[in-house]
Amino acid sequence: MPAQTRLTPPHDAATASAMGRATNVLAALLVALGEGSHQFSIVAERTNDTIVTADFSLSLGMAPVRVSHSTETCLPFFALLTFALEYSTVRHAVLVATTADEPFPRACGWSVRDGWLHPLDTNELQEAVMPCPDVAATLRLVYPAPALHHPDEPTEGERP
Repeated sequence: MPAQTRLTPPHDAATASAMGRATNVLAALLVALGEGSHQFSIVAERTNDTIVTADFSLSLGMAPVRVSHSTETCLPFFALLTFALEYSTVRHAVLVATTADEPFPRACGWSVRDGWLHPLDTNELQEAVMPCPDVAATLRLVYPAPALHHPDEPTEGERP
């Protein structure tokens, strides 16, 4: 059996920068998705050909303002998101957000590229979240993921 390739850890500055972007991604996701109960799932293919996943549930309300989540799931999710955004140890990553809704949950997704999240093609995402035949799973309605505002890019009102 071949030995597993070791990953070279990124430099501290690159990791710190990616942690800042991960914080900005989470804020942008909350602004884009709004109130509700959200399940975030990230799947990453590492450069040593291993697949890593993490899930994070969050509930956001505005009247009164409340955010509830589990630290147990938040930290692994945030770490994987950070390394996906840093991208020296991750080859490819996808983040899917599922929002509880009636009659079916809604889902949208992003590909992690160039240190940020970019909306996925809805047809590809629909195929990915479609339950397999003979498997008891909840059907999710797929919609186009909103573009997430990158804090280093000017908004419409700031452009020259």
